[in-house]
Amino acid sequence: MSRMPTIKASELVRFLKAKGFLEDRQRGSHLSLWQPENKIGVTVPLHSGTDLGRGITNRILKDAGFTQQDYINWR
Repeated sequence: MSRMPTIKASELVRFLKAKGFLEDRQRGSHLSLWQPENKIGVTVPLHSGTDLGRGITNRILKDAGFTQQDYINWR
């Protein structure tokens, strides 16, 4: 498996929305997304000017029910 690239939060949000997640709410710089079919919620930090770290990206993908390979194939 290849190493997960660092990505912008907006790109991760686009991926999650393409997979059926909807914006639920935003508090400060954190956006909460909800997938009604599977009743899964995730929060993505939207800190401007920085990429998400590999660890937080992997954690969000895992919490959402996806793997690194799912994201890389979508990309």
